[in-house]
Amino acid sequence: MLIAMLRWCTLVCFIPLLLAQNDDVRAVLTHSEEAWNRGDLVAFTSYYEDSPETTFIGREVVTGGVQAILARYRKAYPTSEAMGKLSFSNVAVRILAPDLALVTGEFHLARTAAGGGNAAGRYTLILRKSGAGWKIIHDHTSS
Repeated sequence: MLIAMLRWCTLVCFIPLLLAQNDDVRAVLTHSEEAWNRGDLVAFTSYYEDSPETTFIGREVVTGGVQAILARYRKAYPTSEAMGKLSFSNVAVRILAPDLALVTGEFHLARTAAGGGNAAGRYTLILRKSGAGWKIIHDHTSS
């Protein structure tokens, strides 16, 4: 009986924490989407952890922290037309540990023909929570 009560209490106590973390992770995506749509790649990449181990996997693999990832985005999206308007959908957040989250979803870029046309794909992110908040440590995006 005591063990059952402890399990129930643990569940009741930790559900609000998990829900709050889920909301915090979703806020990172919302803020990064807003930064992209302002054309602010510096703010967009600030949601990545500035660590040499931070990884972006797309057509190529980029490691080396925020500056390396920023350089990759600047090369791939040199103009506001090329950046287009970003939106995320079908976002699923799984809290794996109090400081670790897995996010999957789809991205959509609405662009003019001159900007490269519309683009879409899927992504998997791993975020880690530190004193600086939730940051992306691994991004695997495919289109």
